[in-house]
Amino acid sequence: MAAPLGAAGGWGEAAVEHFQRSGRLAHRDGAGVRWWHAANSRRRAREAASSEVHMIEADVLLRGGKGDPIMAHPPETDSDITLQEWLDVIVNTDKGIKLDFKSLDAVQPSLELLERVKPQLRRPVWLNADILPGPNGSSTAVDAKGFLDTVTSVFPDVTLSLGWTTGWHPDQQNKGYDWTMVKEMAHICSTLSQPVTFPVRAALVRQSMSELCWLIQQSDRYSLTIWTGKEDVYSVEDLLYIRKNFDKSRVYYDILEPQSSEFKKAIGIEC
Repeated sequence: MAAPLGAAGGWGEAAVEHFQRSGRLAHRDGAGVRWWHAANSRRRAREAASSEVHMIEADVLLRGGKGDPIMAHPPETDSDITLQEWLDVIVNTDKGIKLDFKSLDAVQPSLELLERVKPQLRRPVWLNADILPGPNGSSTAVDAKGFLDTVTSVFPDVTLSLGWTTGWHPDQQNKGYDWTMVKEMAHICSTLSQPVTFPVRAALVRQSMSELCWLIQQSDRYSLTIWTGKEDVYSVEDLLYIRKNFDKSRVYYDILEPQSSEFKKAIGIEC
């Protein structure tokens, strides 16, 4: 039986609320939530588990495209850790998790493994897929209906992380998220009942402020998660501009160094 949406310890409880309630976050501020990105190996999973982060992000695909769920990011097709082994490590921590699916084929077998550990995972669980084509994107989106139908039929209380395929090119003007993109996402999400966070690329947000402000105003269940590619160029000022224009409790920052530490220093949050 699913927990009531947003219930304490439920998979749909907002991360800021969960970690503040459990004494690990001083304020209801998404910028205070610390992330471990790409925990896709035994070593990185162990390091993440013993770290001081709040949320651990990792990527799931099928070994060789048709085997067991493993932790890897394309173009990799193998890993030294399966999802089963990864969950065995993470379940004994106080961390929330975000699993990023690159293909629909990996979703159902992964949900079956999650089902087994659900009683021990009383903390935020986010399931992510890029379900729509986005700015400068070239990779194939995960089928939206297939992903949502599969996930919501098994876990109606999980937090959904629904994004766009994107790209960023250093030698050209990069377009942001346009009205067609955000309105299509709003239409897809309008029939959902669970919390949704929209992962958006830091280098593309400033040119998309009107569109993204409109999007999260469509429901108090919506939030943003700011992320970045390794080669992306953006400034701490861009992050401060985002912070100024959105409710602080509804924006998370899964960003890389050195910007992460510089941003937190600028807003007075200890790293």
